Amino acid sequence: MSEVKLAAESRTDFGKGAARRVRRENKVPGVLYGHGTDPVHITLPGHELHLALRTSNVLLSLDIEGKSQLAIPKAVQRDALRGSLVHVDLLLVKRGEKVGVEIPVVAEGELAPGGNLLEHVLNTLPVEAEATHIPQQVTVSIEGLEAGASVLAKDIKLPSGVTLAVEDDAVVLQVLAAQAEEAPAEGAGEGEETAEA
Repeated sequence: MSEVKLAAESRTDFGKGAARRVRRENKVPGVLYGHGTDPVHITLPGHELHLALRTSNVLLSLDIEGKSQLAIPKAVQRDALRGSLVHVDLLLVKRGEKVGVEIPVVAEGELAPGGNLLEHVLNTLPVEAEATHIPQQVTVSIEGLEAGASVLAKDIKLPSGVTLAVEDDAVVLQVLAAQAEEAPAEGAGEGEETAEA
């Protein structure tokens, strides 16, 4: 897992007005917390942070006025209309430390023929992983699965050093039987023809 280096600045102004000023400068207000330390209020470069957050559970190497800190995103607030970053909460981590995160579940392959549907019961899988080795995603093969089949958390192969943080028998994916389409009611076609004439 690669680290993304970002220059951050401490901030002492709080409240909506201060946050608006920060965002007008194309920066994002944030809070850095963890390891029993007092929360540190920071500002981060907006564009670089936006690019970094495209990777789930990205490891951020923050340079806060000459002091280096490792962190992962815990909560990201976005503007509901524009999708722009409004605020970010970051969790301090250390190399070698295990952290609880959720990694995206990606299904690959084709279901058995028959028009069945795949339901993602869990879109993300809760796991514990070493802070500097968090997987980007977990891939699950659904090749040939038929209606009624399920993929449980314990069935998913995890990378070395990564453990489940959810019950082994939690359903992650399940295959639902295709719904039979209702036959058109008799006479429906005749009414349409009459309307056209």
